[in-house]
Amino acid sequence: MKGLFVTGTDTGVGKTVLSAALLLRYRKVARLRYWKPIQTGIELDDDTAEVQRLATAGDAEILSEGIRLQCPVSPHLAAKWAGMTIDLDRLRGLLPESRDMAWIIEGAGGALVPLNDTRMIVDFIAMLRVPALIAARSGLGTINHTSLTVEALRSRSVPIAGVVMIGEPNADNAEAIEHYAQVPVIAQIPRIDPLTSASLASWTVANFDPQRRLNEFF
Repeated sequence: MKGLFVTGTDTGVGKTVLSAALLLRYRKVARLRYWKPIQTGIELDDDTAEVQRLATAGDAEILSEGIRLQCPVSPHLAAKWAGMTIDLDRLRGLLPESRDMAWIIEGAGGALVPLNDTRMIVDFIAMLRVPALIAARSGLGTINHTSLTVEALRSRSVPIAGVVMIGEPNADNAEAIEHYAQVPVIAQIPRIDPLTSASLASWTVANFDPQRRLNEFF
């Protein structure tokens, strides 16, 4: 399957902004579609709607079906409170098979977030057989968090396309991640204020992956 699975070093790190940036950057390269398989705290946030807004995406670029749970907690716990168990095979079945489509799939939280009693986000990424793109904070702690995420993905033999750092640009941390984790830093997305479709598009077109290192995944 073509595309990327956007996972993170933590929750709230910027996966949704990165997903929108990917749509903006690569929709001229390939026919893209975005999917958020699992969303918790749906009464507070709707990442699918936010990606659609930021990327000015049409309905044909969005797969809205998925598991939508109340309460902003880990998926396994939100599902338990809802009286259900997340079935990864059933969830995988929501994703249409299409050879001419490339997917941008956004995870919930980080790679080791539990989905049920035995499986985690990283297991679902491995099931989909799609490379991961890691969203990481740019500041203090990111070298450790990013390296741990890389190790978790590699333990399941998940290919890693690279890392996108989000926040105040930090060249030293980017260099350390590339050296110690042995993964490329594709871009550093700064804080964009106000965060609108126009401001994100303007930054993305000018700055995101000028070397076109992610083109091969689309």
